[in-house]
Amino acid sequence: MGRRPGLSVRLRLTLSYAGFLAVAGALLLAVVWGFLLRYVPDNSQGLLGISPNRYLLVRTFAPAAAVAMGFLLVFGLVGGWLLAGRMLAPLTRITAAARTAGTGSLSHRIRMEGREDEFRELADAFDSMLERLESHVAEQRRFAANASHELRTPLAVSQALLDLAREDPARDREELLARLRAANTRAIGLTEALLTLSRSDSGLVGREPVDLSLVAEEAAETLLPLAERRGIALDVTGGAAWTSGSPELLLRMVTNLVQNAVVHNLPSGGTVEVRTEARGGTSVVRVENTGAPLPPELVPTLTEPFQRGTERVRTGEHAGVGLGLALVHSVVRAHGGTLTLVARPAGGLLVTVLLPGTP
Repeated sequence: MGRRPGLSVRLRLTLSYAGFLAVAGALLLAVVWGFLLRYVPDNSQGLLGISPNRYLLVRTFAPAAAVAMGFLLVFGLVGGWLLAGRMLAPLTRITAAARTAGTGSLSHRIRMEGREDEFRELADAFDSMLERLESHVAEQRRFAANASHELRTPLAVSQALLDLAREDPARDREELLARLRAANTRAIGLTEALLTLSRSDSGLVGREPVDLSLVAEEAAETLLPLAERRGIALDVTGGAAWTSGSPELLLRMVTNLVQNAVVHNLPSGGTVEVRTEARGGTSVVRVENTGAPLPPELVPTLTEPFQRGTERVRTGEHAGVGLGLALVHSVVRAHGGTLTLVARPAGGLLVTVLLPGTP
């Protein structure tokens, strides 16, 4: 946006300092005139014929006052310029860092030394902003690269199947259609997951009261056939837990947690326990499942996009796209909550979601 040229802050501060000194000098001279010269007689002989009169004092005092005012003005300009430059030096460094960041270099930091003051608080806040921005940009680049890689796989499979069908018309068409449908379903699932993740990251537009216990029951009802086919007991307990947010995103969050707990479980005879409760001003959702033991260093990476636990048992039917817990984490963050993952000593995972509660 174009702006008209104007005076620099340093010049304005300099003129302010000089003006302040000039006004202070003028006031001092006015005080001298008002409280000293007013008592000097204004006649040709002066007081008792020996003291100087007001006329002589004014003629003597006026040139000296003019010199003093000129000195104050010059001193104010020079001293103000130097003082303003010294005071604004930190702001110059912050401006240079902002211009560097504007070119795309987010690794630069000001790291201003010295005691705490307003400029150093601004510099520290700017450094924190750059650090978060750099981390966010790196995460988005990594996410875009991983998403492109994940989308390329089902598309490449579809292209290979189509080429195979064209080159070998006698091949079993039903088998090709089934494999093509599976690849297409995987691509659609990944695309929908990416859209949901993007929506939750962009923030919530509208909120409404949601009972997480009802959401948990709906998610469990949807996934009960999958749990029964795998021989896994799915149990939902607890009481009402009200929060404010998007019903669609909260349902997707709980559904992903339950599906994740069902899919990444024991081959048979496993359990999944879902519990909701209101704890003070917080609404809690806990999803706990059995399964293979998880290395402690693997657990923190499970919420990253396209990260999968290699030791977890799953089948190709619900292999997922590596966005299950990443979506959960994104939805929880959009609702102002926290997500905690703990590996169970006996195997499996305990996931706890804390969301702000509402009456």
